[in-house]
Amino acid sequence: MPDRTAFLASDGQPARLELVDRRFVFAGDVLISNVETLDVMHGSADTIDLSNVARLDTAGAWAVVSLERRLQDEGLFPLITGASKPQSALIETLRLNMPQAVAAPLPHITMTDGIALIGRKAVLALHKIMAIVGFLGAVVATLAKLALHPSRIRWTALTHHMHQVGLNAVPIVALMAFLIGVVLAFQGAAQLRQFGAEVFVVDLIAISILRELGILLTAIIVAGRSGSAFTAAIGSMKMRQEIDAMRTIGLDPITVLVVPRVLALILVLPVLGIIANLAGLVGGALMSWIELGVSPSVFQSRLVSNTSAWHLGVGVIKAPFFALIIGIVGCFEGMQVGGDAESLGHLTSTSVVLAIFLVITTDALFSIFFAVLGV
Repeated sequence: MPDRTAFLASDGQPARLELVDRRFVFAGDVLISNVETLDVMHGSADTIDLSNVARLDTAGAWAVVSLERRLQDEGLFPLITGASKPQSALIETLRLNMPQAVAAPLPHITMTDGIALIGRKAVLALHKIMAIVGFLGAVVATLAKLALHPSRIRWTALTHHMHQVGLNAVPIVALMAFLIGVVLAFQGAAQLRQFGAEVFVVDLIAISILRELGILLTAIIVAGRSGSAFTAAIGSMKMRQEIDAMRTIGLDPITVLVVPRVLALILVLPVLGIIANLAGLVGGALMSWIELGVSPSVFQSRLVSNTSAWHLGVGVIKAPFFALIIGIVGCFEGMQVGGDAESLGHLTSTSVVLAIFLVITTDALFSIFFAVLGV
Protein backbone atom coordinates (compact mmCIF):
# COMPACT_ATOMS: atom_id res chain seq x y z
CA MET A 1 0.00 0.00 0.00
CA PRO A 2 1.21 3.55 -0.65
CA ASP A 3 2.88 5.32 2.26
CA ARG A 4 2.09 8.91 1.25
CA THR A 5 -0.31 10.56 -1.18
CA ALA A 6 -0.99 14.22 -1.93
CA PHE A 7 -3.93 15.41 -4.05
CA LEU A 8 -5.08 18.72 -5.47
CA ALA A 9 -7.81 19.23 -8.02
CA SER A 10 -6.80 21.09 -11.20
CA ASP A 11 -8.25 21.76 -14.61
CA GLY A 12 -7.18 18.28 -15.74
CA GLN A 13 -6.22 15.25 -13.74
CA PRO A 14 -5.27 15.76 -10.07
CA ALA A 15 -1.58 15.60 -9.27
CA ARG A 16 -0.48 12.66 -7.15
CA LEU A 17 2.74 11.39 -5.63
CA GLU A 18 2.99 7.93 -4.09
CA LEU A 19 5.80 5.95 -2.48
CA VAL A 20 5.31 2.33 -3.53
CA ASP A 21 7.91 -0.45 -3.16
CA ARG A 22 10.81 2.03 -3.02
CA ARG A 23 9.48 3.88 -6.06
CA PHE A 24 8.25 7.46 -6.14
CA VAL A 25 5.36 7.44 -8.58
CA PHE A 26 4.14 10.75 -10.04
CA ALA A 27 0.70 10.74 -11.65
CA GLY A 28 -1.75 13.20 -13.19
CA ASP A 29 -0.99 16.76 -14.26
CA VAL A 30 2.15 17.89 -12.37
CA LEU A 31 1.81 21.61 -13.00
CA ILE A 32 2.57 24.86 -11.24
CA SER A 33 -1.01 25.03 -9.97
CA ASN A 34 -0.65 21.94 -7.80
CA VAL A 35 3.01 21.01 -7.49
CA GLU A 36 3.45 22.69 -4.12
CA THR A 37 1.10 20.18 -2.52
CA LEU A 38 3.27 17.20 -3.45
CA ASP A 39 5.29 15.93 -0.47
CA VAL A 40 8.73 15.33 -2.01
CA MET A 41 10.78 15.78 1.17
CA HIS A 42 10.13 12.47 2.92
CA GLY A 43 10.85 8.83 2.22
CA SER A 44 13.55 7.05 0.23
CA ALA A 45 13.40 5.25 -3.09
CA ASP A 46 15.59 3.93 -5.92
CA THR A 47 13.32 4.98 -8.80
CA ILE A 48 11.27 8.02 -9.81
CA ASP A 49 8.46 6.82 -12.08
CA LEU A 50 6.83 9.36 -14.44
CA SER A 51 4.95 6.90 -16.64
CA ASN A 52 1.58 8.06 -15.24
CA VAL A 53 2.24 11.79 -15.68
CA ALA A 54 -0.11 13.32 -18.24
CA ARG A 55 1.28 16.87 -18.28
CA LEU A 56 4.52 18.27 -16.86
CA ASP A 57 5.59 21.92 -16.82
CA THR A 58 8.70 23.64 -15.50
CA ALA A 59 7.41 23.67 -11.92
CA GLY A 60 6.69 19.93 -12.12
CA ALA A 61 10.16 19.29 -13.53
CA TRP A 62 11.56 21.32 -10.62
CA ALA A 63 9.72 19.00 -8.19
CA VAL A 64 11.19 15.94 -9.91
CA VAL A 65 14.74 17.31 -9.92
CA SER A 66 14.43 18.48 -6.29
CA LEU A 67 13.36 14.98 -5.27
CA GLU A 68 16.25 13.50 -7.25
CA ARG A 69 18.79 15.77 -5.56
CA ARG A 70 17.37 15.08 -2.11
CA LEU A 71 17.77 11.33 -2.68
CA GLN A 72 21.31 11.87 -4.00
CA ASP A 73 22.20 13.78 -0.82
CA GLU A 74 21.13 10.66 1.09
CA GLY A 75 23.58 8.53 -0.88
CA LEU A 76 21.02 7.11 -3.35
CA PHE A 77 21.17 7.25 -7.14
CA PRO A 78 17.54 7.28 -8.30
CA LEU A 79 16.66 6.35 -11.88
CA ILE A 80 14.00 8.49 -13.60
CA THR A 81 11.81 6.24 -15.74
CA GLY A 82 8.64 6.52 -17.81
CA ALA A 83 9.16 10.09 -18.97
CA SER A 84 8.35 11.06 -22.54
CA LYS A 85 10.99 12.71 -24.72
CA PRO A 86 9.67 16.25 -24.15
CA GLN A 87 9.43 15.58 -20.42
CA SER A 88 12.97 14.14 -20.33
CA ALA A 89 14.29 17.15 -22.25
CA LEU A 90 12.56 19.55 -19.86
CA ILE A 91 13.91 17.71 -16.82
CA GLU A 92 17.42 17.66 -18.28
CA THR A 93 17.26 21.37 -19.08
CA LEU A 94 16.12 22.18 -15.57
CA ARG A 95 18.75 19.88 -14.06
CA LEU A 96 21.50 21.74 -15.94
CA ASN A 97 20.22 25.17 -14.96
CA MET A 98 19.26 24.64 -11.31
CA PRO A 99 21.99 26.06 -9.08
CA GLN A 100 23.83 23.63 -6.86
CA ALA A 101 23.59 24.18 -3.13
CA VAL A 102 26.89 25.67 -2.05
CA ALA A 103 28.05 25.08 1.49
CA ALA A 104 29.16 28.16 3.32
CA PRO A 105 32.95 28.31 3.45
CA LEU A 106 34.48 27.67 6.83
CA PRO A 107 35.86 30.85 8.37
CA HIS A 108 39.62 31.11 8.31
CA ILE A 109 40.87 31.47 11.87
CA THR A 110 44.22 33.19 12.16
CA MET A 111 46.61 33.07 15.07
CA THR A 112 45.39 36.50 16.11
CA ASP A 113 41.81 35.23 16.22
CA GLY A 114 42.89 32.27 18.36
CA ILE A 115 44.71 34.51 20.81
CA ALA A 116 41.72 36.86 20.97
CA LEU A 117 39.41 33.91 21.65
CA ILE A 118 41.65 32.68 24.46
CA GLY A 119 41.71 36.20 25.89
CA ARG A 120 37.92 36.48 25.83
CA LYS A 121 37.57 33.08 27.52
CA ALA A 122 40.09 34.12 30.18
CA VAL A 123 38.25 37.39 30.84
CA LEU A 124 34.90 35.59 31.10
CA ALA A 125 36.44 33.03 33.49
CA LEU A 126 37.89 35.86 35.60
CA HIS A 127 34.53 37.61 35.75
CA LYS A 128 32.85 34.37 36.81
CA ILE A 129 35.45 33.76 39.52
CA MET A 130 34.91 37.29 40.83
CA ALA A 131 31.13 36.77 40.81
CA ILE A 132 31.44 33.48 42.73
CA VAL A 133 33.79 35.12 45.26
CA GLY A 134 31.30 37.96 45.69
CA PHE A 135 28.50 35.45 46.18
CA LEU A 136 30.65 33.59 48.74
CA GLY A 137 31.20 36.86 50.58
CA ALA A 138 27.48 37.53 50.71
CA VAL A 139 26.82 34.03 52.07
CA VAL A 140 29.57 34.33 54.70
CA ALA A 141 28.23 37.73 55.79
CA THR A 142 24.74 36.26 56.11
CA LEU A 143 26.10 33.32 58.11
CA ALA A 144 27.85 35.78 60.47
CA LYS A 145 24.57 37.67 61.01
CA LEU A 146 22.70 34.44 61.67
CA ALA A 147 25.40 33.36 64.15
CA LEU A 148 24.63 36.50 66.15
CA HIS A 149 20.88 35.89 65.84
CA PRO A 150 20.33 32.09 65.77
CA SER A 151 16.56 32.55 66.02
CA ARG A 152 16.57 33.74 62.40
CA ILE A 153 17.96 30.45 61.11
CA ARG A 154 15.33 28.45 59.27
CA TRP A 155 15.70 25.23 61.22
CA THR A 156 12.95 23.39 59.34
CA ALA A 157 14.61 24.04 55.98
CA LEU A 158 18.01 23.14 57.44
CA THR A 159 16.69 19.82 58.78
CA HIS A 160 14.99 19.05 55.47
CA HIS A 161 18.16 19.65 53.46
CA MET A 162 20.26 17.64 55.92
CA HIS A 163 17.88 14.75 55.36
CA GLN A 164 18.01 15.13 51.58
CA VAL A 165 21.76 15.69 51.32
CA GLY A 166 22.90 13.41 54.11
CA LEU A 167 20.60 10.57 55.06
CA ASN A 168 19.36 9.89 51.53
CA ALA A 169 22.94 9.81 50.22
CA VAL A 170 24.20 7.22 52.72
CA PRO A 171 23.39 4.11 50.59
CA ILE A 172 25.13 5.31 47.42
CA VAL A 173 28.12 6.71 49.32
CA ALA A 174 28.57 3.54 51.37
CA LEU A 175 28.25 1.30 48.31
CA MET A 176 30.72 3.41 46.35
CA ALA A 177 33.28 3.38 49.15
CA PHE A 178 32.84 -0.36 49.74
CA LEU A 179 33.56 -1.09 46.08
CA ILE A 180 36.54 1.25 46.08
CA GLY A 181 37.95 -0.65 49.06
CA VAL A 182 37.40 -3.94 47.23
CA VAL A 183 39.16 -2.64 44.11
CA LEU A 184 42.10 -1.23 46.10
CA ALA A 185 42.59 -4.51 47.95
CA PHE A 186 42.32 -6.60 44.78
CA GLN A 187 44.70 -4.45 42.73
CA GLY A 188 47.09 -3.99 45.64
CA ALA A 189 47.18 -7.72 46.28
CA ALA A 190 48.08 -8.42 42.66
CA GLN A 191 51.10 -6.13 42.89
CA LEU A 192 52.28 -6.78 46.45
CA ARG A 193 52.10 -10.55 46.03
CA GLN A 194 55.05 -10.35 43.64
CA PHE A 195 57.25 -9.11 46.49
CA GLY A 196 55.80 -11.20 49.30
CA ALA A 197 54.46 -8.03 50.95
CA GLU A 198 50.79 -8.87 51.00
CA VAL A 199 50.31 -7.60 54.55
CA PHE A 200 51.15 -4.06 53.42
CA VAL A 201 47.88 -3.99 51.53
CA VAL A 202 46.32 -2.89 54.85
CA ASP A 203 48.48 0.24 54.86
CA LEU A 204 47.67 0.88 51.21
CA ILE A 205 43.93 0.68 51.81
CA ALA A 206 43.96 2.67 55.05
CA ILE A 207 46.06 5.58 53.81
CA SER A 208 44.35 5.80 50.40
CA ILE A 209 40.82 5.76 51.77
CA LEU A 210 41.27 7.76 54.96
CA ARG A 211 43.39 10.54 53.47
CA GLU A 212 42.10 10.89 49.92
CA LEU A 213 39.60 8.59 48.28
CA GLY A 214 36.96 8.39 50.99
CA ILE A 215 36.21 12.10 51.29
CA LEU A 216 37.13 12.99 47.69
CA LEU A 217 34.80 10.47 46.05
CA THR A 218 32.09 11.31 48.57
CA ALA A 219 32.38 14.99 47.64
CA ILE A 220 32.21 14.12 43.93
CA ILE A 221 29.05 12.06 44.45
CA VAL A 222 27.48 14.81 46.55
CA ALA A 223 28.40 17.40 43.90
CA GLY A 224 26.69 15.35 41.21
CA ARG A 225 23.72 14.48 43.38
CA SER A 226 23.06 17.49 45.60
CA GLY A 227 24.90 20.28 43.81
CA SER A 228 22.85 19.71 40.67
CA ALA A 229 19.68 19.49 42.78
CA PHE A 230 20.46 22.88 44.36
CA THR A 231 20.94 24.46 40.93
CA ALA A 232 17.79 22.89 39.52
CA ALA A 233 15.62 23.86 42.50
CA ILE A 234 16.80 27.48 42.75
CA GLY A 235 16.88 27.81 38.96
CA SER A 236 13.27 26.65 38.69
CA MET A 237 12.26 29.25 41.26
CA LYS A 238 14.20 31.87 39.30
CA MET A 239 12.37 30.89 36.08
CA ARG A 240 8.99 31.22 37.81
CA GLN A 241 10.03 34.59 39.29
CA GLU A 242 9.57 33.28 42.84
CA ILE A 243 12.90 34.78 43.90
CA ASP A 244 11.79 38.20 42.67
CA ALA A 245 8.59 37.73 44.66
CA MET A 246 10.68 36.97 47.77
CA ARG A 247 12.60 40.21 47.37
CA THR A 248 9.33 42.08 46.84
CA ILE A 249 7.92 40.94 50.20
CA GLY A 250 11.21 41.65 51.98
CA LEU A 251 12.74 38.16 52.17
CA ASP A 252 16.44 37.68 51.45
CA PRO A 253 16.92 34.76 49.01
CA ILE A 254 20.36 34.03 50.44
CA THR A 255 18.94 33.67 53.94
CA VAL A 256 15.93 31.65 52.83
CA LEU A 257 17.40 29.47 50.04
CA VAL A 258 21.20 29.44 50.12
CA VAL A 259 22.21 29.38 53.79
CA PRO A 260 20.14 26.29 54.77
CA ARG A 261 21.59 24.34 51.85
CA VAL A 262 25.20 25.36 52.49
CA LEU A 263 24.90 24.73 56.24
CA ALA A 264 23.35 21.33 55.62
CA LEU A 265 26.26 20.35 53.38
CA ILE A 266 28.86 21.60 55.87
CA LEU A 267 27.25 19.59 58.67
CA VAL A 268 26.62 16.30 56.88
CA LEU A 269 29.56 15.94 54.47
CA PRO A 270 32.07 15.09 57.25
CA VAL A 271 29.64 12.44 58.49
CA LEU A 272 29.25 11.03 54.98
CA GLY A 273 33.04 11.01 54.67
CA ILE A 274 33.41 8.97 57.86
CA ILE A 275 30.74 6.53 56.64
CA ALA A 276 32.61 6.22 53.35
CA ASN A 277 35.85 5.55 55.23
CA LEU A 278 34.25 2.76 57.28
CA ALA A 279 32.62 1.19 54.22
CA GLY A 280 35.88 1.38 52.28
CA LEU A 281 37.82 -0.29 55.09
CA VAL A 282 35.20 -3.03 55.35
CA GLY A 283 35.40 -3.66 51.60
CA GLY A 284 39.19 -3.71 51.70
CA ALA A 285 39.25 -6.04 54.70
CA LEU A 286 36.80 -8.42 53.04
CA MET A 287 38.77 -8.61 49.80
CA SER A 288 42.07 -8.95 51.71
CA TRP A 289 40.61 -11.90 53.57
CA ILE A 290 39.33 -13.53 50.38
CA GLU A 291 42.31 -12.78 48.13
CA LEU A 292 45.27 -12.76 50.54
CA GLY A 293 44.05 -14.67 53.56
CA VAL A 294 44.56 -11.65 55.82
CA SER A 295 42.06 -12.32 58.60
CA PRO A 296 39.90 -9.47 59.96
CA SER A 297 41.76 -9.58 63.28
CA VAL A 298 45.14 -9.18 61.54
CA PHE A 299 43.69 -6.43 59.37
CA GLN A 300 42.38 -4.61 62.45
CA SER A 301 45.61 -4.90 64.41
CA ARG A 302 47.67 -3.75 61.44
CA LEU A 303 45.29 -0.87 60.86
CA VAL A 304 45.42 0.31 64.48
CA SER A 305 49.18 -0.06 64.88
CA ASN A 306 50.38 1.43 61.59
CA THR A 307 47.73 4.06 60.77
CA SER A 308 48.03 7.46 62.37
CA ALA A 309 44.95 9.31 63.52
CA TRP A 310 46.12 12.16 61.31
CA HIS A 311 45.19 10.14 58.23
CA LEU A 312 41.57 10.30 59.33
CA GLY A 313 41.97 13.91 60.46
CA VAL A 314 43.27 15.01 57.07
CA GLY A 315 40.15 13.70 55.37
CA VAL A 316 37.79 15.19 57.93
CA ILE A 317 39.50 18.60 57.73
CA LYS A 318 38.89 18.73 53.98
CA ALA A 319 35.18 17.91 54.24
CA PRO A 320 33.79 21.35 55.29
CA PHE A 321 35.77 23.08 52.55
CA PHE A 322 34.48 20.65 49.93
CA ALA A 323 30.95 21.16 51.26
CA LEU A 324 31.29 24.94 51.04
CA ILE A 325 32.50 24.71 47.44
CA ILE A 326 29.67 22.41 46.37
CA GLY A 327 27.00 24.47 48.10
CA ILE A 328 28.24 27.85 46.85
CA VAL A 329 28.69 26.70 43.24
CA GLY A 330 25.33 24.90 43.14
CA CYS A 331 23.38 27.86 44.56
CA PHE A 332 25.32 30.44 42.53
CA GLU A 333 24.58 28.71 39.22
CA GLY A 334 20.94 28.40 40.23
CA MET A 335 20.79 32.16 40.74
CA GLN A 336 22.15 32.71 37.20
CA VAL A 337 19.34 30.79 35.47
CA GLY A 338 17.37 32.82 32.93
CA GLY A 339 13.80 32.43 31.82
CA ASP A 340 14.15 29.35 29.63
CA ALA A 341 14.59 25.64 30.25
CA GLU A 342 17.74 25.52 28.12
CA SER A 343 19.47 27.88 30.54
CA LEU A 344 18.41 25.69 33.47
CA GLY A 345 19.82 22.53 31.89
CA HIS A 346 23.06 24.20 30.83
CA LEU A 347 23.76 25.75 34.21
CA THR A 348 22.85 22.54 36.06
CA SER A 349 25.52 20.63 34.15
CA THR A 350 27.91 23.56 34.54
CA SER A 351 27.48 23.54 38.33
CA VAL A 352 28.34 19.84 38.54
CA VAL A 353 31.44 20.15 36.34
CA LEU A 354 32.67 23.31 38.07
CA ALA A 355 32.07 21.93 41.57
CA ILE A 356 33.93 18.69 40.82
CA PHE A 357 36.80 20.62 39.23
CA LEU A 358 37.11 22.95 42.23
CA VAL A 359 36.87 20.04 44.68
CA ILE A 360 39.70 18.17 42.96
CA THR A 361 41.79 21.36 42.72
CA THR A 362 41.24 22.06 46.42
CA ASP A 363 42.16 18.49 47.28
CA ALA A 364 45.44 18.88 45.36
CA LEU A 365 46.20 22.11 47.24
CA PHE A 366 45.48 20.40 50.56
CA SER A 367 47.79 17.55 49.61
CA ILE A 368 50.61 20.01 48.95
CA PHE A 369 49.84 21.90 52.16
CA PHE A 370 49.90 18.75 54.34
CA ALA A 371 53.03 17.52 52.58
CA VAL A 372 54.81 20.78 53.43
CA LEU A 373 53.69 20.43 57.04
CA GLY A 374 54.85 16.81 57.08
CA VAL A 375 51.45 15.49 58.08
